Amino acid sequence: MTGYDVIVAGAGPTGLMLAGELALGGARVLVLEALTARSGQSKALNLQPRSAEVLASRGLLDDILAEAPVLLPRGHFAGIPLDYAELDTPYPYQIGIPQARVEERLARWAVSLGAEIRYGTPLSGFTQDAAGVTAGGERAGFLVGCDGARSAVRKQSGVAFPGRDARVCALVADVTLAGGGPSGWELPAPEGDGMLTVLPLGDGVYRMLAAGPAQMAAGRDDPIPDRELAEALARDGLVLGAVRWASRFTDTTRQAEHYRSGRVFLAGDAAHVHSPAGGQGLNLGLQDAFNLGWKLAEVIRGEAGDELLDTYHAERHPVAARVLQSSRAQGVLFVPDEDVAALRAVFAEMVDGRALAARVAGLDHGDRIPGLDHRLLRHGRRRVIDGVHVRPDGFRSF
Repeated sequence: MTGYDVIVAGAGPTGLMLAGELALGGARVLVLEALTARSGQSKALNLQPRSAEVLASRGLLDDILAEAPVLLPRGHFAGIPLDYAELDTPYPYQIGIPQARVEERLARWAVSLGAEIRYGTPLSGFTQDAAGVTAGGERAGFLVGCDGARSAVRKQSGVAFPGRDARVCALVADVTLAGGGPSGWELPAPEGDGMLTVLPLGDGVYRMLAAGPAQMAAGRDDPIPDRELAEALARDGLVLGAVRWASRFTDTTRQAEHYRSGRVFLAGDAAHVHSPAGGQGLNLGLQDAFNLGWKLAEVIRGEAGDELLDTYHAERHPVAARVLQSSRAQGVLFVPDEDVAALRAVFAEMVDGRALAARVAGLDHGDRIPGLDHRLLRHGRRRVIDGVHVRPDGFRSF
């Protein structure tokens, strides 16, 4: 007899979404998190339309919308605006909201359903056999690595992580501004020799994203002096006040060869890393967790056989591969070069904007059901709705 049905490594948005989904399905869930408490920092700032569907399907969307500073009726591809108005979804917009607020809501949801979260408990190793997995001194039927790009679960599983290393670097920071800053959110767009985006987060704090010659010449772990932030802001006539936190990020692009190794699974950044261009990273992880969670819960309840778990890799690996392809293409189109600018202009004229918008919004996969009221799925079980067999994730079931 195992103590838990599933152990989840990592209490970021992917791990918390998975914990809630599993607990909703009746599974006994333990989440192990290395941090002693949530940091409150927010690398991601947006939820795409498919993620809004996911949250609506579990009764979480209204709370998220109540805390969101802004709704954006469009997305972008390398700064090229994409209109979401004609997308086949009840939620044709991006939700602008700091990642930390999403994590807080997901944590409350998971705990309310019975999931246990242990902070200050890093996962240093595990063993698995035919009957289950032992990790963190606990026994469970399954283990899911949601422990980020340097995933200990992926490494110990021996899963290959092919791709390429970073070619460019950029920075992200939360700052205050002397004399104030922009009042609204605008999509990023390359200008001149780089890109600068400054977004108001409330309470006098602004998120800045900068990619220029100074940032591209830096290394991922190089310190970020205040002078570098001040010089980047000065490109838009803004004056740095105080720095809350700052970090560099790169366009490293890798994807796990397999999302399943016996009783061990990978999700979120543990399964794929890529440039944040287009705003899809957090969303991709949430959707991984959504797909895997209900499937694991069905198997644990004895309502489905083990073969259902193989569909997780079959369905989610191609989705991530397309996101990685998109982020790499955007990286090229963001290069500050006159010839690349010409290419962007031609690309924008020729592309099917609606198809590209659906791709960035996360609506280009799965057997979608037109007009589905996602709120009817909040109990996380298969349903028949208007004569259609519907999976717990809102796709058509056969």
